[in-house]
Amino acid sequence: DGKIYDAYVIYSRSHTNEANFVEYFVYQIMPDILENKCGYKLCIYGRDIYPGEDTASAIEKRMQKSRRLIILLTHQLINCKEPAYDQHIALYNALIQDDTKVILLEMEPIGTYEKLQESLRFIIKQQGTLKWKEGHTVHPQSSNSKFWKQVRYHMPLTLRSS
Repeated sequence: DGKIYDAYVIYSRSHTNEANFVEYFVYQIMPDILENKCGYKLCIYGRDIYPGEDTASAIEKRMQKSRRLIILLTHQLINCKEPAYDQHIALYNALIQDDTKVILLEMEPIGTYEKLQESLRFIIKQQGTLKWKEGHTVHPQSSNSKFWKQVRYHMPLTLRSS
């Protein structure tokens, strides 16, 4: 299908204490489970988009080469006045072009979704979210936990023999 990545990961990139766990999750836990243990290939901003690249076009190209979009829902992402460029492109691709499936990971209890962009609320209404619970942090590296099984269910089939 010409795709290089199984999923492009979108998360709030603000540097506050709350973001520390999200960044740890994105750069350590997700790659360990989804790449090392399950054989998927993720595209993560800051790891797979290189300094000096035109960020906007690099984001668009990487998304086009990804089979899924994983959006980490956090209060930071929701309360951000201006959503990140990759979030705009992701939602456009998912809703308008209807060519990319979105996986929403609710990283903390969000409560009502009324502060979310209308497009995100629409996706939640269509398919719901996968909820990360504090209890998962005890053994976050267990790929057999209910949470990771749900994530894998929404991911594309791996065709690699690794």
